[in-house]
Amino acid sequence: MAWAKSWPFRSLEVEKWLPLHQHLDDSGGIAELLFEHWVPASVVRLIAADAGGYRNAKSLVGWLAAVHDVGKASPAFAAQVRQLARRMIDSGFQISSAVADESTRRRVNHSLVSHKAVFDWLRSKHLRRSSACALASVVGSHHGVTPDWPQLEEVDEKVDFSGDAEWERVRHELLERATERHRPELDAVRPSMPTLVLLSVLVIVADWIASNPDFFPLWNCSEVRGPDEEASSRRVKEGWARLGLPPRWTAPHPGSPAETFPARFGIPADKVREVQAGAVEVARAMQGSGLMIIEAPMGMGKTEAALAAAEVLAHDSGAHGVFMALPTQATTDAMFGRVRRWLDRLPTGATLSLAHGKAHLNDEYKGLIRSGFFATEAGAVAHDWLRGRKKSGLAEFVVGTIDQVLFAGLKSRHVMLRHLALAGKVVVIDEVHAYDVYMSRYLERVLQWLGAYRVPVILLSATLPDERRIRLLQAYDPRRQVPEQHPGYPAISATDQTPRTFPLPDRRVSVALDRLDDDLETLAAYLRTHLRDGGCAVVVRNTVSRVQETAAYLEREFEVTVNHARFLACDRAAKDRDLLQRFGPPADNAARPERHVVVASQVVEQSLDIDFDLMVTDLAPIDLVLQRLGRLHRHARPNRPVPARCAITGVDWSKSPPKPVTGSTRVYEKYYLLRAAALLTDRTELVIPDDIAPLVQAGYGPQQLGPSDWQSAISDERKKCQERDETRRAAASTYLLPEPRGRDLVGWLYANVGKVNEDTPQGMAQVRDGAESLEVVVVQKGASGGYRTPDWVDGGGQEIPEFGQLPGSLVKVLSVCTLRLPYALCHEDAIDDVISELEKTRIDSFQQTPTLRGQLVLALDDDRRAELHGFRLTYDLARGLIHERI
Repeated sequence: MAWAKSWPFRSLEVEKWLPLHQHLDDSGGIAELLFEHWVPASVVRLIAADAGGYRNAKSLVGWLAAVHDVGKASPAFAAQVRQLARRMIDSGFQISSAVADESTRRRVNHSLVSHKAVFDWLRSKHLRRSSACALASVVGSHHGVTPDWPQLEEVDEKVDFSGDAEWERVRHELLERATERHRPELDAVRPSMPTLVLLSVLVIVADWIASNPDFFPLWNCSEVRGPDEEASSRRVKEGWARLGLPPRWTAPHPGSPAETFPARFGIPADKVREVQAGAVEVARAMQGSGLMIIEAPMGMGKTEAALAAAEVLAHDSGAHGVFMALPTQATTDAMFGRVRRWLDRLPTGATLSLAHGKAHLNDEYKGLIRSGFFATEAGAVAHDWLRGRKKSGLAEFVVGTIDQVLFAGLKSRHVMLRHLALAGKVVVIDEVHAYDVYMSRYLERVLQWLGAYRVPVILLSATLPDERRIRLLQAYDPRRQVPEQHPGYPAISATDQTPRTFPLPDRRVSVALDRLDDDLETLAAYLRTHLRDGGCAVVVRNTVSRVQETAAYLEREFEVTVNHARFLACDRAAKDRDLLQRFGPPADNAARPERHVVVASQVVEQSLDIDFDLMVTDLAPIDLVLQRLGRLHRHARPNRPVPARCAITGVDWSKSPPKPVTGSTRVYEKYYLLRAAALLTDRTELVIPDDIAPLVQAGYGPQQLGPSDWQSAISDERKKCQERDETRRAAASTYLLPEPRGRDLVGWLYANVGKVNEDTPQGMAQVRDGAESLEVVVVQKGASGGYRTPDWVDGGGQEIPEFGQLPGSLVKVLSVCTLRLPYALCHEDAIDDVISELEKTRIDSFQQTPTLRGQLVLALDDDRRAELHGFRLTYDLARGLIHERI
């Protein structure tokens, strides 16, 4: 080949010069090493099946990475740097003055030119048009966005930007060299859509690693020599060693439940529950792929059952880890420690990541961070390179919020990374009943992709409506018929298996049921009567405003603790710890008070292992009422001062049908509130767990509930609910990823949402029904005008420098001083004005500090007060943020 003209070409990488051919050599070499040593065996098998075997699959991955940047050999790319452009012109390449048009130059970017170059070259080698387009689309997607047909047509039309025949010759030479080095049999490749997505993300990861100067130091030389195979091979090996990724984690050979549960969880063999042993048996029958749904009451060890089953599925499928997803950051943090303890008991070490917006504040996670290579001893570590928003999901074991899974169904930039994060793991999703219509649309699409990848999935729930269970099973494998009859309870359902049922636990809790008018004095009298001999009660409200109003009234007579989501993050964490200490399992709460009332929002529904003697709860959908009852007499205690009793309030029971309070209908569909009321109106007792499944099936089933004079109102609410559900499904479909079908990636992410930052309410709103309440960083502003950290928190009272990047210790304090604003300041009509007002508080040092950049700031005065959009805000240390109209 005539290298004389092509090798003076250079590309710009990480703000310094790097010879293009060397970067392509680095990328191709790293891609093959990733495929050989790091990519999960299940993913390797999937790609190999479409590439004609393992050897050709490895060569194909290396080749794609080795040609991904050939489009940098183009006038549009070279013209970005005057020195580079001059070198090209001096070497005989034409660069038209037209490339000065920056807007067109951005449209004819080098990834699109790479797509065109690869497609043209493959067609010149007589590869089928469909195969050529498929492989070219992988190369064209290496910046995380797939090409569209109008973009590719513009590349063909704008020859001044893509380059004439001389530029094309160089690109072809680069392609020929990559083919000689990696030697893929391209005509043997028959890529499916899932394989194309995985190939694209392997190219992206290889490109990132090869572009990192910590692993591949940049060249700084006045002359560029021709290709040096020996030097390239040595450079790749050295870069791989610097990266220090551990080899694949390998699941141990599964033992029997009698062996696994004592070894992993400290559960004696004779204490293993039947549903736990059953989960292991079902996993063995799945033979490495499929969907399993475990439905069992609270406290039956579903988490341990899922982790034990995951070991079996990982071994059988070749998965290299587990992705555990939970509804909230609080539940995720609580689960992280449990997963880590399980990993520490596995025979080989593995990388572990905590994936949510405040993971950097979790001290347990930060203590695991380790860079470089480490031996595969038992225990979990967090690898330094596998940190950050885009890469944390690539660790072998990940504990994250459900958003991390749902984003895999969102048309967004670099969504391929989300797919690789899931495709090589066993995916476990907890509290699956907690996801609404909007979120479920994304969950079902993600399950469809996981089915296409043959990823084993385990879903956990206290119980599910039959229709919901069927939809989840069919989403994973739309081709199979799912039995529509109720399987029984507790139950494990799985694809290609008959559902298995198990006995309910021996311990039952009989709960006496009362109905209370929604009146604070009536509530106080009820508590007064039933706590006269002592006891710990919880009052659950559906809105924070009702929590605060109720607490203020009850404090006149009772010792009261308040908990809800409108505290500073650090205060909320402290309150959770306090609740666990006083109301947690018997061995942990020597400080349990004799008589106390906790007033809380839905935060007590999940994640906190707390236990009360008496409950009063606002009316909620029946499954959530039952979930709340799981906090009542949760643990066996001697000499309880009151029998198990619950009162349902938050509704006018004198109406026909009963009328829920306005706050509740803003949170929940009135249709499901009325069905719950119909199920509870004549009941004097509930038995947990016996009543869980029958009540949930009735609450969400098609049968008519309630007296005849309720039916007209319930029917009207049903129609409204269906209309809103259709609206939500349609809204969710706007950026919903296509189904796993197609022949190439062209147009796959057309009209995508762009970059998604799950750390922000705007990011989470993409996969949740509407924007979450605005999150702000709370500071205090003194009379002198300077800002300081809130004076009541640990590390409070520190002055915040106005300019310059803030030190890490100060950032850590500020990062836990976050707060969510009330709905009154976040609804559609107010949110833009509220953001504009908040943006007036500008602290330049925040903008110069990466983890605080772009954060909205709420500045309180010395009395912890502020005014915002017609409201007076007061931060009360006991009640949280209070808002009142001015």
